[in-house]
Amino acid sequence: MPAAVHGLHHVTAVSAQIERNVDFYTGVLGLRLIKKSINQDDVSAYHLFYADGAGTPGTDLTFFDWPLMDARRPGTGTVSQTSLRVPGPEAIDWWAERLRSRGVETVRGQDPDGRAALSFEDFEGQRLRLVDDAGLPGDARPWAAAPGVPEPFGYRGLLSVTLQVRNPEPTAAVLTGLLGFVLTHEEAPDGVKTYVFEARGDASVGQVCVEARPDLSRGSVGAGGVHHVAFRVPDDAALRAFQERIEAAGVPTSGYVDRYYFHSLYFREPAGILYELATDVPGMDIDEPLETAGSRLSIPPFLEHQRASIEANLKPLPDPARA
Repeated sequence: MPAAVHGLHHVTAVSAQIERNVDFYTGVLGLRLIKKSINQDDVSAYHLFYADGAGTPGTDLTFFDWPLMDARRPGTGTVSQTSLRVPGPEAIDWWAERLRSRGVETVRGQDPDGRAALSFEDFEGQRLRLVDDAGLPGDARPWAAAPGVPEPFGYRGLLSVTLQVRNPEPTAAVLTGLLGFVLTHEEAPDGVKTYVFEARGDASVGQVCVEARPDLSRGSVGAGGVHHVAFRVPDDAALRAFQERIEAAGVPTSGYVDRYYFHSLYFREPAGILYELATDVPGMDIDEPLETAGSRLSIPPFLEHQRASIEANLKPLPDPARA
């Protein structure tokens, strides 16, 4: 039986303006569009994967292309912020100027671990935070062609997600009892009780920050918000073991799902937030070399017979920004 997940695998959000999304995440944040694919459950929509230079598990920030979706409604039962890793306080200073020069407002502060942080929103209100990750494990590979972003300041992967829930105890029980997270500390910034949970692998770390917000109304997923959070497991054997553990606890799951680039299991935690467990393998280079990854539409083999009709129904995307 696996002891714990190995941190975050990816975070999937929603965009209603996918062309501007490409410009922002490649041209402003300097991430690599590592996979230009489709939503396997809705083939009329793109599913874009931004990551480090190699699509390393734990670095993927992905987006569903749903132009008709309403904007997210903040509140409980949602992911309110995603934290991204950058290497050191000098990187925080550099990004503050970079974002200011691109018209993005930022707020300096600290994350729940007291690390220097820079909070901001993308053009749709997606709440993001850059965090100094000095001293944390990680195996990300910077994207050498990131437009205007020096490698010493580049993106190094996902660090944490912040959940807003009315009652933190059931959410905590799932994180610790089923997924193996450890409660590292509690705090109350600005009077909001926050519980910080952490899970680590040999070269990875991921956190879930749970805010107790009985003062808020129920929120909803939408454009500018997070659809689901995925946690890392090494392989199918670990995925199956987690499935047994979760279902034995009486929690319904999706069952094993083949996403081609990784294999998955989905379930909802008690506050209603969608969780996914995703394997590190096979990886983003299963169907195209890393050197050219993201330059063409990638469709899993079980949908390849629909390529012509799928491509006909997708709007063209701008080329990712280059240095």
